[in-house]
Amino acid sequence: MSDTSAGDWLRERLDDPWNATMHAVVPHGFPAYARILHPAIVRSLPDRPVPTYDEYDAMPEAERQALFDRFIDEPATWAETASAFGTTLHPLAQWQRIVRTPPDADWNLRLSPDGREFTGPMEGEVSPEMLSVIAGHLTTHTATPDAGFAALWEGRGGLVGHMGHGPSRAFLTFSDDPNHQAMLDRSVKDPFNNVFRKQTWQEGILAREISEGPRFRLPERDHVLFRGAITDFTRHDWVLDVPWRDRPAEEHGFEPSAQTPSILWPDDHAWVMVSEIDYDSTIVAGSTELVAAICADERLEAFPIPENADLTWDADEVNR
Repeated sequence: MSDTSAGDWLRERLDDPWNATMHAVVPHGFPAYARILHPAIVRSLPDRPVPTYDEYDAMPEAERQALFDRFIDEPATWAETASAFGTTLHPLAQWQRIVRTPPDADWNLRLSPDGREFTGPMEGEVSPEMLSVIAGHLTTHTATPDAGFAALWEGRGGLVGHMGHGPSRAFLTFSDDPNHQAMLDRSVKDPFNNVFRKQTWQEGILAREISEGPRFRLPERDHVLFRGAITDFTRHDWVLDVPWRDRPAEEHGFEPSAQTPSILWPDDHAWVMVSEIDYDSTIVAGSTELVAAICADERLEAFPIPENADLTWDADEVNR
């Protein structure tokens, strides 16, 4: 959108400068708030624990490959994860505390005492199916379900084009022909190493007109703003029709996909949904009825949280 003033009301309700509460990105002033936890991934083996890094390294290649073929990867709730690690799930829980991450260790990949491997939730993204479930609740708690706004953070996944020497992202291609592979290697390296090369327009997912257009600016975050119907997101296949569908990736053989809106709201401002890029949960600010409906939905793992909730990485006081 060339006119981003439709989001001015939201900016006025954020804390600026940022502080320790969620209101750096989630607006103040709503009766209730829901925190929807993004699912994790759990990996297991049918007859033995998942090996540690050291055990992998000590394995012969054939044994290691045989294990890879037997891995079972499934979605995992935070409740299941807390049970596996003997920790407590509560509305303000933080993932690295749930999985008992030692100082300076990798919280995103942790082995539980029962021999399963847990991979942390996606940050700033939910699956199309999960968004459709959330949107189903959102559309029934607004008088304007067919008119609203979606804001996308501009920094994710080659969304916008730019002037430069190289693309926003690269789709790696490999070849058995050494001469062809050498040519591919040069095509990747040369634009970055030749400082005298003239900058050219590097395409993004969005058209150049949109890429160079105005931004919806919030503290520390700039967004591309779109207008449309909230009801569109109630479909599981909503990615097929949004203007930011990732068609360049499809041309390289990937399945249809699209970035989750970072912020979503209807014309009547009845609620706001925020999938902050650094959060492993999505926040919905709205009526008490909306929050109750979201938290009661068994397809979602959600909790009511208070205004001024602290969702920073070290805020979990229970699991210490």
